[in-house]
Amino acid sequence: QVQLVESGGGLVQAGGSLRLSCAASGRIFRINSMGWYRQAPGKQRELVAAITSGGSTNYADSVKGRFTISRDNAKNTVYLEMNSLKPEDTAVYYCNAETVSYGVLTTWGQGTQVTVSS
Repeated sequence: QVQLVESGGGLVQAGGSLRLSCAASGRIFRINSMGWYRQAPGKQRELVAAITSGGSTNYADSVKGRFTISRDNAKNTVYLEMNSLKPEDTAVYYCNAETVSYGVLTTWGQGTQVTVSS
């Protein structure tokens, strides 16, 4: 069993910044990829950013240059630094991790609300 605990969401004005954190715990031998997804009301969940165990990153076009994903492998934690936030970034942000223990498991966090006011 693996748990992901997210923190750092909140309300911010357009142009502001927020930092999300997601810590993984439980039966983990290795974490392959970690990432952040978001889901706005009435829309499908979409990938925001992902990072591999080796540090390779992937970003949605809409956040390139504004968001930065990073991870601390020693702490099994992934971060999402969000700058120059826009109202269209408003969504519930979900952490995702692919972990290896006795098998490969994909786990989702409970979600954290990010609201950007104009």
